[in-house]
Amino acid sequence: MRDKVRNAPLGDFVQFVYGKGLPARDRKPGAVPVYGSGGIVDTHNQSLVQGPGVVVGRKGTIGSVYWTDRDFYPIDTTYYVVPKTEDTRLRYIYYLLKTLPLTRMNTDVAVPGLNRSNALQLKVSIPSLPTQDRIVDILSAYDDLIENNRRRIQLLEQAARLLYKEWFVHLRFPGYERAKIIDGVPEGWKKKTIAEVCETIGGGTPSTKVAEYWGGDITWVIPSDVTKNDCLALLDSERKITERGLRESSAQLVPANTILMTSRASVGFFALIDVEACTNQGFINIIPHVEEMRMYMLFNLMSRVAEIRSNAKGTTYPEISKGRFRQMNIILPAESLVSEFGRLAGDFIQQVRCLKRKIVKLTQARDLLLPRLMNGEVEVASRD
Repeated sequence: MRDKVRNAPLGDFVQFVYGKGLPARDRKPGAVPVYGSGGIVDTHNQSLVQGPGVVVGRKGTIGSVYWTDRDFYPIDTTYYVVPKTEDTRLRYIYYLLKTLPLTRMNTDVAVPGLNRSNALQLKVSIPSLPTQDRIVDILSAYDDLIENNRRRIQLLEQAARLLYKEWFVHLRFPGYERAKIIDGVPEGWKKKTIAEVCETIGGGTPSTKVAEYWGGDITWVIPSDVTKNDCLALLDSERKITERGLRESSAQLVPANTILMTSRASVGFFALIDVEACTNQGFINIIPHVEEMRMYMLFNLMSRVAEIRSNAKGTTYPEISKGRFRQMNIILPAESLVSEFGRLAGDFIQQVRCLKRKIVKLTQARDLLLPRLMNGEVEVASRD
């Protein structure tokens, strides 16, 4: 039996309701996610909308679509979605919106803006409730696996941070009972400058006026690749450059596993690059002289973000220079302790890498299936 499909403008099925302004100064500590057009931007102690819900980017990152199971607070750069009819599943609408050309519907000049009227006039096809439910079952299975892997990544990275804190902040490392403390640090630990223990490499940007510099195979990382990444393992970059672009610019290749630290504007975000890559000038790329120090150095720097940012200067935007960064001190524990921490933390990060690769594959499979389910190209089986 052919499924009954309703064809009508999107606005016949849902409303796009404006979010409400909530300046950072007015946010209170809490567990309610605050959504902007780029996703979760903060938390608050009160919600504006009862979950589950769908948030759509209205200003800035227009047409972005987010699902949440929880009560949430959408700010004024977003819309939230309210179904108009009882035979429309909200989560089905979430998947449907991800197939619509909302990101190309900018009608503003200065700041990108999604025109609500134009979006709601888009013609869509909504199947019966049983078919909606079956499609949601299929797609949400992918999303559940992705979310479970994200949670595992968070736990692994948290375990590595807590291990660093336990050993090198609280000084409860293996054998600490026998250690003699001198001037606040165990005997034998050394103080050096960052310049003494690692190489620091900057980045560069090929001219955007030369088309031959772009679209190659060389990974070229910008700060948003790191700030938008959801873990320490960075597998790829949004843009690529060519061999000529690399050769004729100040960008420099760094090896896989280089510690990338954002150094301009958004200062103090970190990633371990998965492949040989280069960056733009918004980074200090860190390569320890001794391989065993890599994990210790990464987590040491991550624990000192406030200090790093305090060393960033600038009138237009904060930036920490390589010179100032290299002058910062770093405490070096005993080599055996650094090596053991590197082994344990490195194992955590390797697991993070594997899970991140799984997330990428699951996301690609879901995104390939999504439009085919929505346009009826793939027939869905009954729940029975």
